[in-house]
Amino acid sequence: MYQQMIFVNLATDDVEASRRFFTELGYTINPQFSTEECACVVISDTIVAMLLSKKHYATFTKKEIVDPAHSSEVLLCLSAESREKVDELVDRAIAAGGAGTSEAIDQGFMYGRSFDDLDGHTWEVMWMDPAAVQG
Repeated sequence: MYQQMIFVNLATDDVEASRRFFTELGYTINPQFSTEECACVVISDTIVAMLLSKKHYATFTKKEIVDPAHSSEVLLCLSAESREKVDELVDRAIAAGGAGTSEAIDQGFMYGRSFDDLDGHTWEVMWMDPAAVQG
């Protein structure tokens, strides 16, 4: 069965710093699709973040590139397998130079935290009790 993938393209001020940041979070870089202008971050088998220099990103759009440190362009949300994994990933992001963006959201059946990466893109990390999802 075909698994659809998502490739999230994000502009970055410093490709190498972003490459190090996401590697410190435990993700891998696919060298086949990475250059000095782009880091291909493999988040899972179906999720890839393409971190592009602003110059390279601009070749794909005629729109103004927003500054995610001051404007919200997108909220990225990743699932986690447990509450502990939520905390682990967000704590690693903060230790790697990211910024925690809010207090934890704890609704019992759902738990989440978020962080901004080095460029200010907001990443939410959420866990939901599988029993709650099933109904």
